[in-house]
Amino acid sequence: MERYNSNGGEHVNSAYDITLDEPPVYQELTFSNGDHRTVRPSVVSAFGHDTLDRVPNIDFYRNAGSVSGHRAVRPSLQELHDVFQKVSNGAISVPDTVEDDGEGSNVNLNEDLESAVPNDNNKGGVKFGWIRGVLVRCMLNIWGVMLFIRLSWVFGEAGWGLGIVVIALSCVVTTITGLSMSAICTNGVVRGGGAYYLISRSLGPEFGGSIGLIFAFANAVAVAMYVVGFAETVVDLLKENDVLMVDVINDIRIVGCITVVLLLGISVAGMEWEAKAQIILLIVLLVAIVNVFVGTFIPATDTKKSQGFFNYNSKIFLENFPPNFSVGENFFSVFSIFFPAATGILAGANISGDLRDPQVAIPKGTLLAIVITGITYLAVALCVSATVVHNATGNINDTISAPGILCNGSAAAACELGWDFSSCEVEECKFGSLNNFQVMTMVSGFGPLIIAGTFSATLSSALASLVSAPKVFQALCKDNIYTALHFFAKGYGKNNEPIRGYVLTFIISVAFIVIGDLNVIAPIISNFFLASYALINFSCFHASYAKSPGWRPAYKYYNMWMSLLGALLCCAVMFVINWWAALLTYGIEILLYIYVTVKKPDVNWGSSTQAVTFVSAVSNALSLSGVEDHVKNFRPQILALTGSARSRPALLDLAHSLSKNYGLCLTCEVFVGPRSEALNEMNAGMERNQLWLRKTKRKAFYAAVACDDFRDGTDSLLQSSGLGRMKPNILMTGFKSNWRTAGTEAVQTYVGILHDAFDFEYGTVLLRMSEGLDVSHIVEAEDEMLKAAKEQQELDNDMMSNGGKSRGMFRKSRKSSQQVLATRVSVCGPPPAQVAKMNEKLVAASAQFKNKQPKGTIDVWWLFDDGGLTLLLPYILTTRKKWKDCKLRIFIAGQPGRSELDKQEMKSLLDKFRINCSDINVIEDIHVKPSSNSLKTLDDMIEPFRLHEGFKDKAQAEAMQKEHPWKISDEELMRFEEKTNLQVRLNELLKKNSNSANLIIVSMPIARKESVSDFLYMAWLDILTKDLPPTLLIRGNHKSVLTFYS
Repeated sequence: MERYNSNGGEHVNSAYDITLDEPPVYQELTFSNGDHRTVRPSVVSAFGHDTLDRVPNIDFYRNAGSVSGHRAVRPSLQELHDVFQKVSNGAISVPDTVEDDGEGSNVNLNEDLESAVPNDNNKGGVKFGWIRGVLVRCMLNIWGVMLFIRLSWVFGEAGWGLGIVVIALSCVVTTITGLSMSAICTNGVVRGGGAYYLISRSLGPEFGGSIGLIFAFANAVAVAMYVVGFAETVVDLLKENDVLMVDVINDIRIVGCITVVLLLGISVAGMEWEAKAQIILLIVLLVAIVNVFVGTFIPATDTKKSQGFFNYNSKIFLENFPPNFSVGENFFSVFSIFFPAATGILAGANISGDLRDPQVAIPKGTLLAIVITGITYLAVALCVSATVVHNATGNINDTISAPGILCNGSAAAACELGWDFSSCEVEECKFGSLNNFQVMTMVSGFGPLIIAGTFSATLSSALASLVSAPKVFQALCKDNIYTALHFFAKGYGKNNEPIRGYVLTFIISVAFIVIGDLNVIAPIISNFFLASYALINFSCFHASYAKSPGWRPAYKYYNMWMSLLGALLCCAVMFVINWWAALLTYGIEILLYIYVTVKKPDVNWGSSTQAVTFVSAVSNALSLSGVEDHVKNFRPQILALTGSARSRPALLDLAHSLSKNYGLCLTCEVFVGPRSEALNEMNAGMERNQLWLRKTKRKAFYAAVACDDFRDGTDSLLQSSGLGRMKPNILMTGFKSNWRTAGTEAVQTYVGILHDAFDFEYGTVLLRMSEGLDVSHIVEAEDEMLKAAKEQQELDNDMMSNGGKSRGMFRKSRKSSQQVLATRVSVCGPPPAQVAKMNEKLVAASAQFKNKQPKGTIDVWWLFDDGGLTLLLPYILTTRKKWKDCKLRIFIAGQPGRSELDKQEMKSLLDKFRINCSDINVIEDIHVKPSSNSLKTLDDMIEPFRLHEGFKDKAQAEAMQKEHPWKISDEELMRFEEKTNLQVRLNELLKKNSNSANLIIVSMPIARKESVSDFLYMAWLDILTKDLPPTLLIRGNHKSVLTFYS
């Protein structure tokens, strides 16, 4: 959309606002939904008119505290839907960008290193590209001492045929891992932490926390291993020149400790110095490798020929094709020795926090390093296989002078070239690819360069591990998965260097250099690295398998089944290298996994584990929906009307005891009032209540609805709660103890809910406790006091930061806060003594079902057959730890003179149901009329709600019934006299027989709709449960929940 500018004669975009190119100006605004934010004034949108809607922008998707851009907040749905607020100039006030206060983000500030490059990138810490940051590090780490010391031996043992297989198999494992890592790296922003970050964000803190710790430890010990390799080479040179300082072992320790100190100095100096050192070492290493190739073309001297080197020769090449395993060696043992040389592919990923663009650098640098090093290993090995024989004596006099000798056996190639090495078949020789580890030095053009290459390989690997370990460990500590290690999370300088981690790594390295048996440690380290590779591959497979919409890697050249194969190969290689080290690695990882799982760190990274859990839940729910319910699989699935999760703890605890590990438990709340207010209150409480349930280890779900009427809201819950077969089948609520004062509408609503439950064929459970159930007023008072105390504490902290001086605005602020505190304390302050005592009893009673129950009984008054729910629920309670000391006592109604027969019949039925009970009581006098005192109690209870139309004429009576349809008529009392008397009589019997029970369970009476008035029904429930221990009224839906068939 364009318009013509008469001033300049130019076409300009009306949607363009030049202020967007300038630093934003913020102002404080309060919105009608209660939000108070620092916002930018509204701007004209791209649509050419004022609108609250914003066009898509990366700033809306940043975390709070992002270093790569300002975080913006899009208008909420409520602001778009409900609010149309205009400011004084008629423009719409719209939130655009908030200050980075951390709201709505669960990550630490200044950790959001997105791929977008900050404008002040040059002013910050040093960031590396893919060559210096990844390619160089990976190549240096993969090119180890194996290249110069063991590669010739590997091809000598396995032959170049199987040798190629060894290198190819190693490269297959590392390549698949590299592809998996590339997919994970390109599926979002990568921060510092390398392998730990990739695994933890993919599989969750349990896997990430366990592998992160052992991976950081493995890198720290690897420093010692590489340094000892360097020190051994130095000490060998000292020994050759007879200049040992003490002895071989102590010289290795001395040289090793000095080397570690120097490497630590380079690392602490900063990543820039470490990177420069790596470049120098790479140059030395490349020169040494070129030196090997050059040496193969230089004509061999007689000395070299006597040691087995003959330049390129097809006969030697063919002779070296088949394997020539020594005693005790085989393909797997040779492979286990070579494979550690192929590791090191995580060297670049481990410093992911120091890369300019890790999403591009890690895949490109790692995969290219695998290709280059694989080709190098193969080329060097083949060159040696074409020039060096298996065995040689090293004696220049072992030549063949007589012509025409038939050459055969293992030394046939040397024989045809005029050298007799047949003695090596009967005695041990010191030269040749099978015997001499220094073949590369002999083959090369200039021997000392190979020694320099060995130094370079060991020192570069040590330096890479010395940098990796603290970086990974710092990332692990920042996430606070192991709270005791949070001390090491602190970084220093512009690069956030983990100085504390460097010191810890230094101490571990020195300890293993001085006291460690590295021959035992080496296979464990290799297995630690392989465990990381296996989990990276499994992470890629798991994320792909979960099919989460959030799994959208930019790198497409991967396959989920190939990643799974890579994970299995890594696990197999672990056992090939060392079976006991593999078992030890798995054992340590499992222990750490269990520890993190038990500790339950408060993090949520959207792992693929969550995605698979969701997929499994949906799949299982769908499979359940295709199976009809069977009585043997009946489970109590409870919809408990608790209000807020904290409001009625006794009701929730009892519901939890019934459903825990058996079925579903929903704790439900109905918000009544104007829709806008109720919705705001409901949305605010959803997450808070579910969090409280999780923290208090209640295995329940919180559900809420907002409605104008409580009964309508409950109906919505009864009809729509649950999913498929996982739907509630029991309504559990508390007894309305204030029914006589609550008013007609409240009583009608309460009884109406019970009627609705029966209509929807719910089993119904009603809990009554003499102390009451609702503790919401106490919870609110505690919250208010805590809030006031927190404000006071913050104020005191401000005072302390001001040097303890109360002057100026601090004095005024303190006075104001104390006034607020005093006001709050007065509002929810100490109640009268009588109220305080009641509250104390209420709080004690509310925790009754949370604690272990004392020895006693659960008395079950199974008066009516409701399908067995009245019997099943108390049986379930006795299976719980809290109720294991409580025995079941069954009470049934019996006819006079048949008590023994009734008892035997019930015992037989219970035996068939396989339900044990301590006693069966048959009540023969249940039909006896209750005492006059009990009847008077009932009469006093219902007196305010009686119509008393019996002494009026018919017209007056009809008028009275029309005016007060909810009152109890005399005709109704007469019609239901026997049922009313039964409730009173039952109460007498309950007091007589069950007054000391831990819990009483009674069959719940049913009121026929439009026949029994609501107040009479409430009177039945009240008189039945009056002055008793905790009582449950239960009525099943009259469908069997018990069976004696198998």
